[in-house]
Amino acid sequence: MDALDVLTDLDNVHPFFQPIFSADEHRIIGYEILGRYKQGDTYLSLGPIFLDQAIPEEYRLEIDNIVLTKALKLSLELEQDVLIFINRDADLLMHDDEEEFLHLLLQFSEQGIPLNRLVLEISERNYNGDIEHLDHLLNYFRTYGIKIAIDKLGNDSSHLDRIGQLSPDILKVDLQALRSTQTASSFTDILYSLSMLARKIGATLLFENIEMVYQLQFAWKNGGRYYQGFYLHRPCSSFVDRDILKEKLKQECHQFINYEKKRLEKLYAITETFQVKTQELLNKYKKYQGYNELLQNLAREMDHIAFRMYVCDEDGFQESANIFKSKDLWMMQPEYIRKNWSWRPYFLENIVRMRNERKGILSDLYSDIETGATIRTFSYPLNSTHYLFIDLSYEFLFNQEGLL
Repeated sequence: MDALDVLTDLDNVHPFFQPIFSADEHRIIGYEILGRYKQGDTYLSLGPIFLDQAIPEEYRLEIDNIVLTKALKLSLELEQDVLIFINRDADLLMHDDEEEFLHLLLQFSEQGIPLNRLVLEISERNYNGDIEHLDHLLNYFRTYGIKIAIDKLGNDSSHLDRIGQLSPDILKVDLQALRSTQTASSFTDILYSLSMLARKIGATLLFENIEMVYQLQFAWKNGGRYYQGFYLHRPCSSFVDRDILKEKLKQECHQFINYEKKRLEKLYAITETFQVKTQELLNKYKKYQGYNELLQNLAREMDHIAFRMYVCDEDGFQESANIFKSKDLWMMQPEYIRKNWSWRPYFLENIVRMRNERKGILSDLYSDIETGATIRTFSYPLNSTHYLFIDLSYEFLFNQEGLL
């Protein structure tokens, strides 16, 4: 497909619309505008033209504006609460410098599409221009009520500082990485950072490229409010019934809820089991000369469960050596005595919880700093000022339902 062929045949340039569904209403809340070129009986994506840096920006911009104009004309028939997502490459946006683009949006605002229904999806992954100028332009659009979405997230976390600085309304996360076992683990870590940042800045998470039900479940579980992808609905040339998937999404979310509740119940039961077992062992070995002796006794009892144990005070200073399992042998590591761990996320929060509730806490999954393994930690109050930490091995977690 040649750009000049498209420019001389603009009658065959058409907008397609891909629905975006919401988690709270289970219905369509918006459409993303996509460009298509009709060649015979086939509709070809205009994406390759928009992304081809070799094609002059003026050509790409003209085609993009034709797609947008036709799309907005059709969008006049939509209900007033339906959002319209508009893709714009950062380079093309800066080339236009808002003049024609904003003029076009204002024209349709007068015809019945208020600017607060528009979401500008901006991708700046390959943008090499002046970032401050781009930020100024995006903030200028926001003064008109236009929402800003950062697109193409999910492959890396290099844009986190930019996202925090810009504070977009929507973060669009690509779930394509989830299909690869090689990238799924790192993707989950990146997504955790994105979800935390989204919560801090008040942004909504939109998950795209959902092609299978497990991806929808992943998006739901990880705080996604909006969903998009072939599993839900393919792009088409017309709008569809907003409630087309209402019952299906309701049923699937009910299954997700039941699964998550069972998982949480399992975690609660395992925590209670650790609570009882730890208390029994502490009663069994209540006579000890020091914490190092206690840890040696506990290590024998928890050989198939733990790989590291230690005791800290309420301020995070380690009161014992580490007892660490390496190649089936437990060894003492006295160099850890008096190290401080209060800087770790949730450490002091969990100390206060244990002190007030007088019971142990099972942590979330996380990567151990020293071994790199995926682990959980069971923390337990020994008394009002000292706390026992038991790092559970990946092998143990793997063999327990619901712990990974």
